[in-house]
Amino acid sequence: MIFENTKAFAQQLDAQDSLHKYRDEFHFPKVNDKQVIYFTGNSLGLQPKRAKAYVDEIMNDWANLAVEGHFYAEKPWWDYQERFSKPLSKIVGAKPAEVTVMNTLTVNLHLLMVSFYQPDAKRFKIICEEKAFPSDQYMLQSQVQFHGFKPEEAIVEINRREGEHTICTEDVIAKINEVGDELALVLIGGVNYYTGQVFNMKAITAAGHQVGAYVGWDLAHAAGNVKLELHDWNVDFAAWCSYKYMNAGPGNASGCFVHEKHHHNADLPRFAGWWGHNKERRFKMEPNFDPVHGADGWQISNLPVLSLAPYLASVEMFDEVGMDALIEKRDQLTAYLEFTLHEIDKEVQGNFEIITPSNPSERACQLSVFLHGEGRSLFDYLMKNGVIVDWREPNVIRLAPVPLYCSFEDMYNFGQILKRGILEK
Repeated sequence: MIFENTKAFAQQLDAQDSLHKYRDEFHFPKVNDKQVIYFTGNSLGLQPKRAKAYVDEIMNDWANLAVEGHFYAEKPWWDYQERFSKPLSKIVGAKPAEVTVMNTLTVNLHLLMVSFYQPDAKRFKIICEEKAFPSDQYMLQSQVQFHGFKPEEAIVEINRREGEHTICTEDVIAKINEVGDELALVLIGGVNYYTGQVFNMKAITAAGHQVGAYVGWDLAHAAGNVKLELHDWNVDFAAWCSYKYMNAGPGNASGCFVHEKHHHNADLPRFAGWWGHNKERRFKMEPNFDPVHGADGWQISNLPVLSLAPYLASVEMFDEVGMDALIEKRDQLTAYLEFTLHEIDKEVQGNFEIITPSNPSERACQLSVFLHGEGRSLFDYLMKNGVIVDWREPNVIRLAPVPLYCSFEDMYNFGQILKRGILEK
């Protein structure tokens, strides 16, 4: 498609957009009494309007049924999490039994590493990407220290090539082969939070298995954003937060994936808890742990249904829309944003560098823009003028045009505000 940097053209694209109606499903903040242009769904998604009804339902059941709500609420609390299995499995490309919800992201990665990081004197190393999200870095450091290893010896980072912003798949695979039989685990963010690069999860997973390692993925920036086929890619485990592209609310529950090939492995260690025990026998209070077969068997605690309620509201919306439709709009919307940035760059004779890959197969709905010659003042201008964006040191603005609630007209209007900000400086 040949794009035009005009409001009329952007409005025409919105009129043709079958998902445009979902914009009205969300609450938007306001700045200067005007609805904002929201580019930070990669940090915290907007609130779905239907979320309140899902929370109110539980509050009403709690008021009217108290403890009996566990069994007699309209959506009984004791198996509330099971409502996620089918819609979430479609989002991440899994079988329903391979997914569950529990805890929060880093907690779940720690718990999954109990099962999938079992180092010994020879096979103890972990491969991750350079500039992984700090939480992952801290988690890996503490895990290897817990097992008696030194992080500088056990953690192997895949580096970017000199002068490049992203990591080459062939470099990841080469490092996996180099570490070889010393490699215990590959654990990488499926989408890099800083650059927006989408990794070739299928190829990297296969390479890790080839040398005998487990392979897991932190999908914080991938779930609800990219096409995932976790089961078919033979991924061992994965976890993701729900509050970015999944719009479940701040700090909300995490989703987990455990491949079915591990479900019946009695020798695989895990931390056990009552809620992971055989559902049919849970209330017999038996002394020995008998895990549920499936990802639910990794659960530990009674689920916080008040937190799960807004997540369920969002997941059911995803099920209505479908990932294929979201990805189709995502690609067009991101391409239009990219076009707009280049057009504004030419008009103001600036020097924007988009450090996210230009290949649509290597990116999702985030463009990270390095602002050569511009500083924090431009970010502040955007925020004061109703464009909610994200700043990352040293000089990067992250823009995430989420297809569920961002419009093509948003992209055009952003470009005009950006131009004014540079010219007024």
